Amino acid sequence: MTDPFEPEFRNFVAQGLSLHCTDWGNPDAATVILLHGGLDHGRNWDWVAQALRSEFHILVPDLRGHGDSAWSPDGDYAITSYVGDLVVLIEQLGAAKVTLIGHSLGGNVAVRYAAAYPEKVERLVAIEGLRPPPEVEAHRASQTAAEHLREWLDERLRIATCQPRRYASIDEALARMQAMNGHLTDAQARHLTEHAVRGNGDGSYSWKFDDRVRSFSAADFTDAEMAELYAAITCPTLLVYGRDSWATNPAEDGRLAQFRHARVAMFDNAGHWVHHDRLDAFIAEVRSFLTAI
Repeated sequence: MTDPFEPEFRNFVAQGLSLHCTDWGNPDAATVILLHGGLDHGRNWDWVAQALRSEFHILVPDLRGHGDSAWSPDGDYAITSYVGDLVVLIEQLGAAKVTLIGHSLGGNVAVRYAAAYPEKVERLVAIEGLRPPPEVEAHRASQTAAEHLREWLDERLRIATCQPRRYASIDEALARMQAMNGHLTDAQARHLTEHAVRGNGDGSYSWKFDDRVRSFSAADFTDAEMAELYAAITCPTLLVYGRDSWATNPAEDGRLAQFRHARVAMFDNAGHWVHHDRLDAFIAEVRSFLTAI
C-alpha cells in the first residue's frame, strides 16, 4: 500500500530559481494550489492534501527561500517576487482556472495573485493572510519613511552576517517547533520538524529556510491600495481565522467589506495555524466551500 504521505516531487524554474513542488496526483481533477506561510515549508500541508487529494489535483510549492526550493542569491523575498513565482507555476500548468489556499504569507501571495489575475482563480481561501501582526503594523506607523528604510537596511545587514541557528538534535529543533505552536500534537510537531530541517556537516541541524526571508520588504502597497486589490478579486473567498490567534477578524476591522464575495470562518481553540489546530473542522469547512454551487 502506498504511503499517503509520499507524493511525487518535481522542480520548476521561476525567475531564475529552481523551486520545489509536491504533487499529490489526480491530474484530471480541478487544481488546488496550497501555499505555506513564512519560515515554513510545503509539507506542512500534508494532512490537508491527503484529505482532499481524491477530489482535487493538489499541488504544493515550497516558496523561494523555503523548504527544498532554492534561495534567492540576492535575498529577493519581496511579496511581489513570491507572486511572480506563482504566476510562472500556474502558467506552466496550463490550467484554465485554479483554486488557491494559502496560510499567512502564502495567503497574502494568493490574495494578490487573485487580484491581479481574477479570471484565473476559481475560489480563494486565505488563512490569516491579509496583514502582518498588529505590533508590526503599529511599529511601522510610528516611523518616518527614512526611519523605516534605515531599519530595513540595518536588518538586512544583520541577517547577512549571522550564522543560521544550529540544533544539536532533531529533538532540540522539535522543542522549538512545539514552543511556537502549543496546539500541535506530538505527531504533528515531529512531522513538521523533520521536513523543516537539514543536517549540517557537524551532525547538527538547521532550519531549511533562508534567514533573509525574515526581512520584510521596505516598500509595499498602502492600506488604500490593498483595499483596491481586495475589491479586484471576483471569485468566492473564504477568510479563515483562529480565535486564539493574534490576527484581527476582518469582519470586525472593516476589511471584509472591501471584498466582493467573501465571508469569514472563525475557529474556536485555534491559533494562527488553523489548518493544524482544527484539522477536521478546517477540512469540513473548506470542502463545503470548494464544492458549493
